[in-house]
Amino acid sequence: MTILVTGGAGYIGSHTIIELHKANHEVIVVDDLSNSSKESLKRVEEISGKQVKFYNFSVLNKDKLKGIFKTNKIDTVIHFAAFKAVGESVAFPLKYYHNNISGTVTLLEVMSEFNVKNIVFSSSATVYGDPARVPIDESFALSVTNPYGRTKLMMEEILQDVYRADNKWNIVILRYFNPVGAHKSGRIGEDPNGIPNNLMPFISQVAVGKLKELAVFGDDYNTVDGTGVRDYIHVVDLAYGHVSALKKITDNSGLNIYNLGTGKGYSVLETLHAFEAACGKKLKYKVAPRRAGDIASCYALPDKAKRELDWQATRNMEEMCIDAWRWQTNNPEGYKSGK
Repeated sequence: MTILVTGGAGYIGSHTIIELHKANHEVIVVDDLSNSSKESLKRVEEISGKQVKFYNFSVLNKDKLKGIFKTNKIDTVIHFAAFKAVGESVAFPLKYYHNNISGTVTLLEVMSEFNVKNIVFSSSATVYGDPARVPIDESFALSVTNPYGRTKLMMEEILQDVYRADNKWNIVILRYFNPVGAHKSGRIGEDPNGIPNNLMPFISQVAVGKLKELAVFGDDYNTVDGTGVRDYIHVVDLAYGHVSALKKITDNSGLNIYNLGTGKGYSVLETLHAFEAACGKKLKYKVAPRRAGDIASCYALPDKAKRELDWQATRNMEEMCIDAWRWQTNNPEGYKSGK
């Protein structure tokens, strides 16, 4: 198949392309590079030995998006392109609504015009809000605690409305938990702009000396040690989940929703200590106030994905930390580190 990957130069997108290449799919990428680097795609080509056709613009640009569909025979879209920082979304909600929701609507309009009705959508466990209990399965009530999560939930609802209006669509919605780690080569990984919003790249930058100490946002949650608990999933496991989703789509399966997680929660401090073991050094941290929109505990019940996609996460926290540390030490300045 020929797959259009929106946001393909980003963290999850770049790892997914490698797995798509392994499965013998052709890949076309559109990415505006607002939170990613073209260097990631060069390294993807190096790792996979296959070329990636790249278009540098936003999915908000309808005319240019139409140009891709006119000049390429696209079978399926994997839609990653979105802003993704919870804290930033609280500060700049309109920026998130415009980019994430308008971009998705524009993409779906163009897909519909060219009769491409297969899409794998990158959603998030944030759509579960502050869950009444854990682990979380796909039947849980949906609610959100921040604008980023609200855009993901709205995009899910848009996709469901599209399917209700035309059941010729095949849609797989993947609700990610917390992607971490990096490719074993150490050539691609997470390279956030500025101070990281996510835990493991923050810890990595403390370990490499780029940041002085880890800020632990809240130590008074009702958890094992008072710090927030999350389900961390290796990005390569997550990438493979998209290949499994494509197999589901080829069965003309309609609309399906899956959690992609490990089913195990780790607290901030447990994750910090696991990373200390991986990098062989003690890392400084300080407790800071809770962040707006954060919740105490969130981890998946991933049984549906195992049952219907024949997919499950196989990499543990130790491997996640080792791979993240390899990426960080090889690339202390991210993709700016050069060759």
